[in-house]
Amino acid sequence: MSARLVSSLNLRPSTRTKLQKAGFQTVKDLQETTPIELSKDKVTSISASEALQQERKLCPISTSCEAMDQMLGGRGVPVGKITEFCGAPGMGKTQLGMQLCVNVQIPQNLSGPEGEAIFIDTEGSFIAQRAAEIARATINKLNENSVTECDPPMNFDIVMSKIYVSKVHNCDELIALIKVLDEFLQEHPRVKLLVIDSIAFHFRQQFDDMALRTRLLNGLAQDLNKFAQSYELAVVLFNQMTTKFIISGKYNLKDQAALVPALGESWGHQCTNRIVLYWRNEIRCAQLVKSPSLQETTVHYQINSTGVRDYQADSLNSKRRWEELYDI
Repeated sequence: MSARLVSSLNLRPSTRTKLQKAGFQTVKDLQETTPIELSKDKVTSISASEALQQERKLCPISTSCEAMDQMLGGRGVPVGKITEFCGAPGMGKTQLGMQLCVNVQIPQNLSGPEGEAIFIDTEGSFIAQRAAEIARATINKLNENSVTECDPPMNFDIVMSKIYVSKVHNCDELIALIKVLDEFLQEHPRVKLLVIDSIAFHFRQQFDDMALRTRLLNGLAQDLNKFAQSYELAVVLFNQMTTKFIISGKYNLKDQAALVPALGESWGHQCTNRIVLYWRNEIRCAQLVKSPSLQETTVHYQINSTGVRDYQADSLNSKRRWEELYDI
């Protein structure tokens, strides 16, 4: 047993790699090492200055809405963090996810991450035809804005092939998929975006034990945060809204109801940035309600035939047609 190789152990690939890099080749090497010595080999630290430099090297993912990009720090959804978009049906959450899956593939010479994307569909809302329309529109826009002819255009077939879609039908499948995602990310190091649409769908319908649900969600959040930091990718979660009754007082019968993000207050602490999407006077609004470094801001955006874009006043004329066509 002591001669058995570490590479043959039933461990996560990342764990086996770390052990081998630390010089542990056989089980005997591990047996001769105390837990304290083993922990010392795993402890690493960097200065705050180094951490800042590493963060600045990461390329955010544009939403194709300049106002929303500015709200998120200037260039879009940050990499290495968890960003949550919450909104009622019809706000365009799924289409925003598709837009990000396309935009993450924008070449580096066009100020993009030039990566790949994973889209985990829990609601059956991913429509390949719509994703194709967004991809074509984005490619055409980039080609029109290219300042030199040597800029390599994005290829439609390649863009569609670099969006890895997984459909899950219950919370068990979602948790199982996240547990094996580590190996997939090692095999696909260019993945820079992980989208889950939506995180709340199965957890709202299948649980009576709220304590168990909270533990599972916390474990899920820990795994997602590890992926974001270890693989330097953006984790984007779409969440639903639920009704919360605000009790004014013991004898006040005029209690009010408000729409709040689903999954409870404890879940709200798991994401780095939280954006709430809502309607105001037939205009789509995005409000940044939580961020450790950004100011709370509200911006306007729109969904049209080309995808997510900045709000234009004349867009109201065609808004209902697109809502009926794509049920957004």
